[in-house]
Amino acid sequence: MRWAHAMVFAVDEINRDPFLLPGLRLGYRILDSCIMHPWCLRGALSLVAGRSPQCGPRDSASLVIGDASSTQSMILSSTLGPLSVPVISYQASCPCLSDRRRYPNFFRTIPSDVYQARTMARLAQRFSWSWVGAVAVDNDYGRLGIQVFQEEVRGTGVCLAFFETFTRATLARDMERAAGTIQASSARVILVFAWYTDARALLLELAKRNVTDRQFLASEAWSTSTELLQNPALFKVARGVLGVAIGSAPMPGFNAHLRGLHPSEHPEDWILRELWEMEFGCRPETGNTNSTSPPTAPLLPPCSGAETLWGVESSFTDTSQLRTSYSVYLAVYAAAHALHSLLSCPNRDTPSWGNNSTCSPPHNLSPAELLQHLKRVNFTSPLGDEFYFLGADIPAAYDLVNWWPTNKGSLKLATIGQVKGSDLRIDESAIQWITGSNEPPKSVCSESCPPGTRLANRKGQPVCCFDCIPCSDGEVSNHTGSFQCERCPEEFWSNSAQTACIPRQLEFLSFNETMGITLTTAALSGAAVTVGVFVVFLYHRHTPLVRANNSELSFLLLLSLKLCFLCSLVFIGQPSVWACGLQQAAFGISFVLCLSCLLVKTIVVLAAFRSSQPGAGALMRRFGPSQQRGSVCIVTCVQVVICAVWLFLSPPLPERDLGLQGSKVVLKCAAVGSVVGFSLVLGYIGLLASLCLLLAFLARKLPDNFNEAKLITFSMLIFCAVWVAFIPAYVSSPGKFTVAVEIFAILASSYGLLACIFAPKCYIILLRPERNTKKQMMAK
Repeated sequence: MRWAHAMVFAVDEINRDPFLLPGLRLGYRILDSCIMHPWCLRGALSLVAGRSPQCGPRDSASLVIGDASSTQSMILSSTLGPLSVPVISYQASCPCLSDRRRYPNFFRTIPSDVYQARTMARLAQRFSWSWVGAVAVDNDYGRLGIQVFQEEVRGTGVCLAFFETFTRATLARDMERAAGTIQASSARVILVFAWYTDARALLLELAKRNVTDRQFLASEAWSTSTELLQNPALFKVARGVLGVAIGSAPMPGFNAHLRGLHPSEHPEDWILRELWEMEFGCRPETGNTNSTSPPTAPLLPPCSGAETLWGVESSFTDTSQLRTSYSVYLAVYAAAHALHSLLSCPNRDTPSWGNNSTCSPPHNLSPAELLQHLKRVNFTSPLGDEFYFLGADIPAAYDLVNWWPTNKGSLKLATIGQVKGSDLRIDESAIQWITGSNEPPKSVCSESCPPGTRLANRKGQPVCCFDCIPCSDGEVSNHTGSFQCERCPEEFWSNSAQTACIPRQLEFLSFNETMGITLTTAALSGAAVTVGVFVVFLYHRHTPLVRANNSELSFLLLLSLKLCFLCSLVFIGQPSVWACGLQQAAFGISFVLCLSCLLVKTIVVLAAFRSSQPGAGALMRRFGPSQQRGSVCIVTCVQVVICAVWLFLSPPLPERDLGLQGSKVVLKCAAVGSVVGFSLVLGYIGLLASLCLLLAFLARKLPDNFNEAKLITFSMLIFCAVWVAFIPAYVSSPGKFTVAVEIFAILASSYGLLACIFAPKCYIILLRPERNTKKQMMAK
């Protein structure tokens, strides 16, 4: 009834406007389709034909405003399309009506459902609702609304947990099923595309089941329903509803128009008489005895005539939220401006005015011409709003509403935002949610994956349902909901939480760590013991035992062993250019010096033994001290030359090994490019050790008192065993352990030589001096 009077109010306002349609007065006829298709079609045909089912012949209508239903608007447009009669609906929102090929004569002053579905999709994304349930009426309004919503959220991580439909014929059964689905689902946000009577049935069923923790997204068809807001039974289940509503606007003078209505002034308005009977409990006297409208209630007493709506507060007189009424108001003004454009002709007063193709006389309007002018209508409403059509539609404009609880146990409507085109503005702090807090409820199938993990979709389930897989070592994800982990740059590694790339730790054998301290201690201890042995031999250098074992070579051997112990310290610490070059050279030269001394000692033993045989004395004379020193020098110089050439052509340099060490960068001396040099150094040492072992083995049965060959044999066996085991251990050890293996081999072989060759002699010198005599040395 209020929508109908919005039309009456707009027509009266236009008729009073001296600039819009000057000299003309608009008329109207209002018929009720009662939401029934046959009545809608019958009323439309009667309007166009100029005949009324009750009143006989009348002027035909050149334009129809209606219907509220999308389905009936389709019927109207399809029926009146061949006649080119424009149809302007104030509430039909089905997207299908935007098809200009099927409905070329259709217009509407309410946005298409496409825009409200897109707005709901944007709200779901804004509040991170990725798991949304949907309930919709089983017609174009519901199905197309949900379809557009799904298309809009595709690829954004928002999924439908379920989609329940219902029909009016089986409403009770369908609502029981839908309520059961909502109750069983983990979705906390429910999207409802329905008429307010259908939404009421669903909410009542949920209230009966005590399901009061679901956040509802309401379509415009029920988001502003006064009946639902004022229903106490829905207080707990419906508080916090967030909805899309047709834009509201104040209509100055409309409230006074409604409150000034009286049955005596509108004798044919039987709905107004029913309102009078409901509000005042009396039968109004209209003075119209020829009315064919339904009779009033005969049992009610007659009204006094002093009754007025000025003191009545009802949904009819409440003009605080004029939404559909304003759409009706705009529809009337759109028709008036199209008519004004059609009738505005520069040669209007000439005899040929009626023949002009762009305008028509007011007594013979052409619906086809009015349709063309309606397509181009563009005006500013009395409220200052710019109005024009985009095809059948108007630019999208909505209010975002929220249902606030009141102290009286009811709900009230609050506007918390607006949507204009693609611009969405919302005051989130003003929203009162179903949870009672200021934070929006969570509605997810799976919680968002935290930083340090990635999404892994569950097989056979929607994309919103997933597992969170931790990133692998060396990979990170630094924001919530990552679909994949990113590999860190080479010089970086992931932290323990896999959320950031941090510089890799430098790894090398340091003097400060346990292993470095242990090896350093072992090296210094070996060097100290060697110095101690050197002092003992030096102090007892005139004794038969020291003199008999070639004291000069013994001192040189002790010096080379000391260098072997000390050269291992060069391997400890951060590699540098000089350290990498010195490591292998010091190691190679020290051990060759040591082995050359042992080799010459072995040769001297063999020469001394053979000199005791007849005719062999010349051999000892040819291999005297000078020859011995020269042999040691020549053998050592070969290694010096190898190391010099190696360091000159392809020296080992420091490198950063990123390899498989994870969060560490191993600093080491590069072997690539110097493998040949390293092989020659080790090979030459191995050759000397093998030759020394062979000669010592041959001399092992010489007299014990003079013979060092047995001691040299044992020392060479230990030496070879250590370095044969060193090669596979060196190759297979990771990172700094490679260096530790080489140091261990150096120390082990040095200790072996020191112990096998000098320990027995020190035992005799220090503990058994009685055996350190010439007599004992000459005894067989």
